[in-house]
Amino acid sequence: MKTIPLVETTRGGTVENVHFGSVAVVDHEGRLLWSAGDPDYLTFTRSALKPFQALPFVLDDGPDKLGLTERELAIMCASHSGEQVHVDTVRGILEKIGADESDLECGCQVPLYYDFLHLRPPADVEWTPVQHNCSGKHSGFLAWCRLHGMQTRGYTDPLHPLQQQVRARLADTLGVSESALPGGIDGCSAPNYAMPLARLAHLYARLAQGARDPQWGFALGDLCGAMLRHPELVSGTARTDLMYTQAGAGDWVCKVGADAVQAIGITSEKIGIAVKIADGAPRALHVAVVSVLDQLGLLDGERARVVESYRQPALKNWRGLAVGEIRPVFRLARAGS
Repeated sequence: MKTIPLVETTRGGTVENVHFGSVAVVDHEGRLLWSAGDPDYLTFTRSALKPFQALPFVLDDGPDKLGLTERELAIMCASHSGEQVHVDTVRGILEKIGADESDLECGCQVPLYYDFLHLRPPADVEWTPVQHNCSGKHSGFLAWCRLHGMQTRGYTDPLHPLQQQVRARLADTLGVSESALPGGIDGCSAPNYAMPLARLAHLYARLAQGARDPQWGFALGDLCGAMLRHPELVSGTARTDLMYTQAGAGDWVCKVGADAVQAIGITSEKIGIAVKIADGAPRALHVAVVSVLDQLGLLDGERARVVESYRQPALKNWRGLAVGEIRPVFRLARAGS
């Protein structure tokens, strides 16, 4: 199977761009229920992997042993916006584990909230790694090293015991060999892994079941609970993961990934959803995601209102004039039909 057109943009009523991609919807046992395009499309998980990169730390009872809070666990799963609450939470972790901002190996970036709130960043500020959207995950990596008495320098190296443990636990969770996980280096310098899109959906179906998961019950329960109760830490102001979590009202656990990846677990339905836009275009991703939620019958009146801005948004120019639209052009197919 191949990717298919998921979203198109128009200009003056004429189709200008077409964004191809794939969708997979599976149940908590990994059975494919619905799809569009190729549900086995090999997809780098990017930041959608973050809860499962924190899994080894939680399985080792790290939060309790190091005195970390649920809020601090939530930011380990985050692609945060670098708002003050995010920075303060990450610094709290570093202080508790006796680490410093200079120990973070994620690099530096302008905080994401400037983009999402359409603000111009100040020109005279020197950003530090703590403002990087992945600094929460990296503080969790450092916490695992402290917990196990491991060297922190080079913790992002794929051969570091931490990263070997992350890969091993991920393979265990998926029920595959480690060699079945193609690897690469993410934007924050940590190892990342590719998998069939349906397997990513399965991870989120299981995450949404939390403590009911037969393999990693308490750990997935803690991770899911932290993400659901503190979505403002997992993403940030005007962010889509915050929007989806608020729309789900405690039923949807969500995580976006760079280059147009989105995973959502629906607790009540015992399903996981994964969407990938093949060309990595974020403007197409959330139009496709909202269409999937709509086609699955998950958007009632209030939920539809919360996500309405992504249903079929206008395409605007720099003067704010509507010159076209971004619209979904696919239908989900039931597995086996």
